[in-house]
Amino acid sequence: MHRAGRLAGALLLTLALPLPLAAQEAHQGPPPRAQSSGPEGRRLPADSVTSQSLTLPDGRKLDFTATAGSLPIVDESGKLQAEIGFIAFTRPAEGGRERPVTFAINGGPGASSAYLNLGAIGPWRLPLGKDSISPSQGVSVVPNDGTWLDFTDLVFIDPIGTGYSRATDGDPKKYWSVDSDASILSAVIARYLRVNNRMASPKFYVGESYGGFRGPLIAAKLQEEIGVGLSGMVLLSPVLDFASLERPRTDPWGFVLRLPSLAATAQERGGKDPSSASLADAEAYATGAYFADLLKGPGDTQAVDRMADRLAPLTGLDREFLRRQAGRPSGRGVQREYGRDNGRVTSLYDTGITGWDPEPDSLSSRFEDPQLTAMHAPLTSAMLDLYARTLKWPVPNMRYELLNGAVNSGWNWGSRRQAPEALTALKGALALDGKFRVLVVHGATDLVTPYFASKLQIAQVPPYGGGRLNLSVYPGGHMFYGRDASRAAFHKDAAALYGAALKDR
Repeated sequence: MHRAGRLAGALLLTLALPLPLAAQEAHQGPPPRAQSSGPEGRRLPADSVTSQSLTLPDGRKLDFTATAGSLPIVDESGKLQAEIGFIAFTRPAEGGRERPVTFAINGGPGASSAYLNLGAIGPWRLPLGKDSISPSQGVSVVPNDGTWLDFTDLVFIDPIGTGYSRATDGDPKKYWSVDSDASILSAVIARYLRVNNRMASPKFYVGESYGGFRGPLIAAKLQEEIGVGLSGMVLLSPVLDFASLERPRTDPWGFVLRLPSLAATAQERGGKDPSSASLADAEAYATGAYFADLLKGPGDTQAVDRMADRLAPLTGLDREFLRRQAGRPSGRGVQREYGRDNGRVTSLYDTGITGWDPEPDSLSSRFEDPQLTAMHAPLTSAMLDLYARTLKWPVPNMRYELLNGAVNSGWNWGSRRQAPEALTALKGALALDGKFRVLVVHGATDLVTPYFASKLQIAQVPPYGGGRLNLSVYPGGHMFYGRDASRAAFHKDAAALYGAALKDR
């Protein structure tokens, strides 16, 4: 989850803010402007529509239309509340059948949709280093062999405060809360469908990280408040329940959830791709003897020794380091420990990606994440180049926000004692619609949103007829799609979900 390190603190520090005006799509005023018309106060340029063509690595040619622009969100009086930036890629329908349309939203909160667009499923991809990422690398994009445009139209949406999306009524923070955010994004999706005559199309959602958390909330609001039903949803590296994220050291459950990802790290460092079979022993130990010893507390030296003895070969971490940590390896400690011998630090988002430790001779070191921070510059520059040169939609007088820390730090998580969760909404959507399908996907070596958390939580969801909620785990981390084989496997699994959902229709 992008900027996930700040989220646990945010759960304790934020207070409830007033919700924005209800985003009732049926009363949201006129459709998006033509070249010069629309609600007053709009700052973004008129939409740009271009014809595009590219040849994929396997030789297939894709001809498609690209639209870069914005959707106005207005209240019932017609006053402009926000401009929501989007990029849409569409292809002609074949055989008289409506093409599916998929809405893609990233996480943070505070991240634009560029990660999914230029990393995972858009028609172009920005290649990044496999083991290490350079902020000064080239920003030329290549045709994406894993694009979903071959089986669905794609609409990438930037929430308020990300990309070029902005609140225009002077108070962006009222949109930066769990419920308000889901309401606005549901309204944006419905507005796009209405003004582009896509209400009859099969509709899907894909969300990454906090975008995965958003997914069930948006599906519920679309179903129950706006009157739009999704056929399926893909949740990529999601947090389904924030109660499982970054628990305090006094709570052993967080160590249980991360252990299988540490085992996956050891297997990968040993030259083996982790798989469900190879991780079965780590999963069984995590919820069995390891959990039992953690419950005994760090004062039980025999339990600590047992954990250190078992964890060392399982995780590839030094036994004495594990003993000093009382069998409870901290994320920051793990980042330095895996590369200590050669002065490297590893990414929490993908332990296969490393960078130099700026202070390898210090007991503690301040360092940026070798993946998330290192990719900020090339991905931002690639998006700006895509907007200006390819999509013909330059925005010269506004900053493009790839990952906006102000959104993250200003997020309102609610004032209830219970941490926010999306499992209830997910269960409700599955129970209400017997044809609705969900695929949850993770990278095995992600320590920020570990796959094991989702696996255990999904196991608590009733079957509702069976086969409509599935989990896939691939080699790689939070953004596993940077790896060729994982991107291909992800494309295959997503296409299978779409095929099954369309057959049900």
